[in-house]
Amino acid sequence: VQLVESGGGWVQPGGSLRLSCAASGFTFSRSAMSWARQAPGKGLEWISGIYSDGSIYYADSVKDRFTMSRDNAKNMAYLQMNRLKPEDTAVYYCAMVNRGLLHEYDAIGQGTQVTVSS
Repeated sequence: VQLVESGGGWVQPGGSLRLSCAASGFTFSRSAMSWARQAPGKGLEWISGIYSDGSIYYADSVKDRFTMSRDNAKNMAYLQMNRLKPEDTAVYYCAMVNRGLLHEYDAIGQGTQVTVSS
């Protein structure tokens, strides 16, 4: 299993970023995918997940600002992040969920840094 995140960077508060996750080594269309993040000095926080049937769930901290999607033809997952806040600063990880709940990761990528500051 390989998960490679991209799209992170620096953005001012109120700005937007789109993260991408390239997946390989497993049957992508049959797996749930999640995004998680780890802020400096804090633990890993699940923020969004999408099941193979397309149903999507969000943590309250990002609901109505972030949008997750997937493209099964390309084996890609995405996270569109709008109205970013300084507290969104974190390393963002893409994760694969084989059978469990959206926060029960079977594999996780190396992460991409997102920094929100003025």
